[in-house]
Order: sequence, then C-alpha cells, then structure tokens
Amino acid sequence: MDSLEPDQIEALRKAFDSFDTENQGFITAETVGQILRMMGVKITEKALAEVIAETDEDGSGQLEFEEFVDLSAKFLVEEDEEALKAELKEAFRIYDKEGNGFITTDVLKEILSEIDNKLTPEDLDGIVEEVDEDGSGTLDFDGKRAYA
Repeated sequence: MDSLEPDQIEALRKAFDSFDTENQGFITAETVGQILRMMGVKITEKALAEVIAETDEDGSGQLEFEEFVDLSAKFLVEEDEEALKAELKEAFRIYDKEGNGFITTDVLKEILSEIDNKLTPEDLDGIVEEVDEDGSGTLDFDGKRAYA
C-alpha cells in the first residue's frame, strides 16, 4: 500500500466497499476482475488468475481489502508508460475536436473538473498556471507538460 497515493487508496476503498455489499470484508476473484476492468485495466482471465493467486495469501479465492490494494497496485504503479502515453494522447484527441493539435486551458479545466469535482476554481487556475508555462492559453499534447 506504500506505493499508492492516499487518493488512489481511497478510490480503491470505495470500489471495494461498493462491491462488498454485505460487509463481509472480502470480495471474490471474479469481482476483482470486474473492478479492474472498470478501472480500464485490460487483463486476460488467465493473467488475472495468476495475479490473484500471487496475492490471495490464504488461497481462499476471497480478497480482503489489503490484498485487493496490493493486487491493484501492480496495475496502478506498473502501468506501461508508453501505453499510458497512448491512452492520454487518445483522450487528448477526443477533446481536440477541431484537430488543431492543442486544447485550450478552459477545456483542460473542464476535464479536470470532471475527473475531480472537489477541485476549486483556484485549484484549477493553479494547475493551468503550472502546465501552461508560456501563458498562451493552449496546451499541445507533445508540449513539455501538456499531459502532466
């Protein structure tokens, strides 16, 4: 759990709790697969079974929260950087509706607000100031910090 950020652990807790509807303190291996897929992780059943076997210390087929976090960390921390960049570029393309090769900082604010609705206007301005280093009001994907 040390390799994850507090907000990642909180998100995993919410996912875990929403699937542990009877408050049993565990979820099944099948449920783990559903959660990972909802998080955008692409994994085969065989690979999932192998990862669960590594993580499910008592071999019960039921993962307690700590086991679930350990398993999820493998996907959240070790995500292939090139795959991540490709996903980000695709997401960028979706918001670059005119195909200009850039998005405006206002669009970036909209995206960030959708991702985290707790961000205040001041938070959004701070992020924009950080990534829009030249103050142009636009961000291109290949720019130094456009996808930070």
